[in-house]
Formats: sequence, C-alpha cells, structure tokens
Amino acid sequence: MNKTLLILSLIFSIYALDTSAQTKKKKTKKTITKKSTTATPASTSDRSGASTTSPGTSTPTPTTTTENGTGRTPSTPATTTTTTNTTQPSNQLMADGLKSALEVGFSNASDRLGSLDGFFGNALIKILFPPEAKQVETTLRSIGMGKVCDDFLLSVNRAAEASAKEAKPIFISAIKQMSIMDAVNIVTGGDDAATQYLRKTVGVSLQQRFQPLVQSNLDKVDATKYWGSAMTAYNAIPFGTQKINTNLSEYVTTKAIDGLFLVLAEEERKIRKDPISRTTQIIKDVFGWSDILKKGR
Repeated sequence: MNKTLLILSLIFSIYALDTSAQTKKKKTKKTITKKSTTATPASTSDRSGASTTSPGTSTPTPTTTTENGTGRTPSTPATTTTTTNTTQPSNQLMADGLKSALEVGFSNASDRLGSLDGFFGNALIKILFPPEAKQVETTLRSIGMGKVCDDFLLSVNRAAEASAKEAKPIFISAIKQMSIMDAVNIVTGGDDAATQYLRKTVGVSLQQRFQPLVQSNLDKVDATKYWGSAMTAYNAIPFGTQKINTNLSEYVTTKAIDGLFLVLAEEERKIRKDPISRTTQIIKDVFGWSDILKKGR
C-alpha cells in the first residue's frame, strides 16, 4: 500500500511539473505574438507637415516605371554643341585667315582647271582664236581647212590646262604679299573682293611670271606649230587680206590668267557663303565672325 501511494505521488509530481512547463511556453508565445503584432508607424508628420521616420523603420524605395517597362531610367543622349566665334579676330589673324582661304581657293581652282578639259570643256573660259584672228578661222573653215583650226584650239587649251597645274607657287607667292590692312578690309568685303584685289595689284607681275610657263607648254603641245600653220595658210590667200601678227604666248597667258581668276572668284564665293567650304579652323574663325558682322548691319 505504501509503495502504491509512493508511486502515485511521483506520477502526480511529474505531471504537475510538465503542466507548469507547458503553461510557461504558452505565456512566452503570447508575449512574442503581442510584440510582433503591435504596429509601429513608419512615419509621422510633425506640426509643420514635415515627414519624420521612426528609428529602425526602413522606408521602401519607389520603383519608377519607364516606357520600356524595365524600371530603369533611360540614359540621356549626349548633345553636340556647335560654337561660333563671336569675338573680333585680331588684324593679324584676319590677314592670315584670308590668305589661307585664298590659298585653299586657288588650290581648288588650279586643280579644276589643270584637269583634262579644264579649259577646253568649259565654255566660260575656253580659249578661242584671238578676236583679231577670228576672220582667220572663218576663212580657213570656209575653204576646208577646219582641222587646222581644231588642232590649234585644242592645243592652246591643253597648254593652258598644263600651265594651271604649275601655277600654284606663282599665285600663292602673290597672295602672301598682301598687306594686313588690305586683308582686314577684304574680309568684310564683297563675295569676290579678294580676287578683284589680287587682279588689280598683282595682275601685271603675274603676267610676266606666268608667260614663260605658258610658252613652254605651248611648245610641248605643238600649239605654236599649229598657229604658224594657220597663219601661213591664211596669209597665203590672195584676197588682199590683212596680215595677222598676234603674239600667241601673250594672248594665251592673258586668257589663262582670266580663267584662273574667274574660277578663283567662284571658290572665294563658296568660302564666304558656305561654312562647309571652310576647311581650316582659322578660316572658320575669320569668316564666321564676318558672317555675324554682316548680319548685324
């Protein structure tokens, strides 16, 4: 009997301890649940309306949705800014810019006229019979000697084309002789102001320096021979015609220079009117400023 009571007492004690432990666990769970379910406001507003965030509370970052739906902000494409020189260049810079423009212009003119048919294929500058010898051509063609005339015309134009190729050093030397003050006035002048200035100031010296070159090329293409044949044939006609004694070298030199200046004027006009034709920075600076000055007038 005593053993039975002892066993029952032990079982009751163990049961009581187990019940007490389970009760403590339940209380602990309730406490934790209560703490976790108590909402802490993420932010509150003070009296001034400013938003304040409670410590320990993270504020979610809003996601921006772009047109492509990726949530990324598209990069802004780089923009290219073109600046125009609005400051008046110095007199020296204007002179250097104008000379540079003329060198570029004449180089282009020389290349154009120095190519095949540069003179012969251009009706504006094609070299024809001298005015005083126009009757020679008409007469010779009327008696079936047109080939003599054609050979002469082709040869003098080929001589002019060959001379144009070799004319660069002569003309560029003349361009470099331009004074600073003349250059300053020309920069803001008309569309062919520089070309006209060169023609007036260095035309005679150019003729003298250019003529030996033309004569050499006339001889190379047999123009002198064809001219002699034409004159001999004409002067032999017993019509009481007036004798022709044209200085062929001087005539072709004059016409070749006329053609070069005509095309140089075209190139100068391009540089003044079209910014794309301004191939160096100094030309862009000088004529860019000139553009602004003219627009303000």
